[in-house]
Amino acid sequence: MQQGGIDALQIKGQRESGQDVRTANVTAVQAVANIVKTSLGPVGLDKMLVDEIGDVTITNDGATILKMLDVEHPAAKILVELAELQDQEVGDGTTSVVIIAAELLKRANDLVRNKIHPTSIISGYRLAMREACKYIEEHMATSIDKLGKDTIKNCAKTSMSSKIIGSDDDFFADMVVEAAMSVQTINDMGDYKYPIGSINILKAHGKSAHESRLLKGYAINVPRSAQGMPKRVENAKIALLDINLQKTKMQMGVQVLVKDPRELEKIRAKELDITADRIKMILAAGANVVLTTKGIDDMALKYFVDAGVIACRRVPKEDMRRIAKATGGKMITSLGDMEGNESYDPAQLGTAGYVQEERVGDDEVMVIGDASQRKAVTMLLRGANDMMLDEMDRSIHDSLCIVQRTLESGKVVPGGGAVEAALSIYLEGIATTLGSREQLAIAEFAEALLVIPKVLAVNAAKDATDLVAKLRAYHHTAQTKPNKQHLAGFGLDLVNGVVRNNLEAGVLEPAMSKIKSIQFATEAALTILRIDDVIKLDKEQEEER
Repeated sequence: MQQGGIDALQIKGQRESGQDVRTANVTAVQAVANIVKTSLGPVGLDKMLVDEIGDVTITNDGATILKMLDVEHPAAKILVELAELQDQEVGDGTTSVVIIAAELLKRANDLVRNKIHPTSIISGYRLAMREACKYIEEHMATSIDKLGKDTIKNCAKTSMSSKIIGSDDDFFADMVVEAAMSVQTINDMGDYKYPIGSINILKAHGKSAHESRLLKGYAINVPRSAQGMPKRVENAKIALLDINLQKTKMQMGVQVLVKDPRELEKIRAKELDITADRIKMILAAGANVVLTTKGIDDMALKYFVDAGVIACRRVPKEDMRRIAKATGGKMITSLGDMEGNESYDPAQLGTAGYVQEERVGDDEVMVIGDASQRKAVTMLLRGANDMMLDEMDRSIHDSLCIVQRTLESGKVVPGGGAVEAALSIYLEGIATTLGSREQLAIAEFAEALLVIPKVLAVNAAKDATDLVAKLRAYHHTAQTKPNKQHLAGFGLDLVNGVVRNNLEAGVLEPAMSKIKSIQFATEAALTILRIDDVIKLDKEQEEER
């Protein structure tokens, strides 16, 4: 593809421009979307990913699949980032967002081939996106209060339906909702917030998924450091340390010249004393539970055992941060103070009702209960093997995010392709009222949204053409006849292969999830559509000396 222009520019590399670039980008994006397409919906299939060192991951989660693929193509990378963004913002719906974006792009490419300028398509897509979001908010979204108390649970069940725990969705949905409710806090503005960061998820081998349970309190997968320590401490004062409580060693590069060999013994004794003094200082501050991210010497453990204090070593930093938040403590990295001496301020201790060790399967876990600042709960997942536990963890995380979004936004929409079918009919109606070129782009946008119900039906081994046609007919009636508005909640029932009222059947999703996924998908498609020139520079050859 050497063109006259590039020779004149004297660039070492290739340049592709125009239609070739668009076709290449669309092909790459379609390839990525095809990977996750079959995992969409309650009867979606799982993917098995093996990385370069042979670790196996079996998952159904779009974001996880795309993150593990090493995508080289720059346009396809945008889709991977898109799935990650949806995962951060909403937590679920990562697969559908990628599929919509790929479909929008494919249709835009067809329009460009038919001599419609990309700029007209971009403004048409933008208009369609705004109208779609407005329509969801005004006509599709229903307030949680109207639907009754099971709404939240139904949202959790809908999110789980496509995952490994879908068969036990009643059991897990109750658990997820209870966990989310128990960490409820009120912020300065008086709004309810559900910080799902303070829900810890622990995985333990053995037993079945039904043996999973919710532990009141924040549990960490770390046992007591010595058998002589008590198993339970009431009114816990917790010291959170990021300090090594092993025998103090000289810093690198410090040299001590000794003339008398007996001095060596004194140096060794002093090294032990320094650690002992630190421990006594912490105990004097009133600490009866000590957690550290580093090690604790056997010599140091003796002091803790004598004082009847629980000490745990090698606690993960992430857990320490969460415990600090929950108990109001402060994690300290050094005992040094402004004067250059060492001291430990009792104000840095966290407080909790109790700390106790519980046995779970083959492991012991420490449970910090009745934390003073923030409620904390732990979900203990049981399962047959690592792969299953990891997938359960991802599924629970998605459900927790969905419950959080539903509770905070307070609006839900029917699932099962209902929103997409309704938007498709509505946008087609809008397209016909426009007299400009955007009309074609909006009509294609409307058509592209139908990819979701189509893929759902295909994955469920049902007749997609027939089902989608029925679904569209219902929504057309709902939007044109004033006394038939209740039909707007109709979506697909993929188990029986029929169309049913999903609002009543309890197949629900947060409205925010749908709005965000349409916005993100459109933005990603437009980003890729704008590209019409790719210049790839060759790698510089190192000069041979």
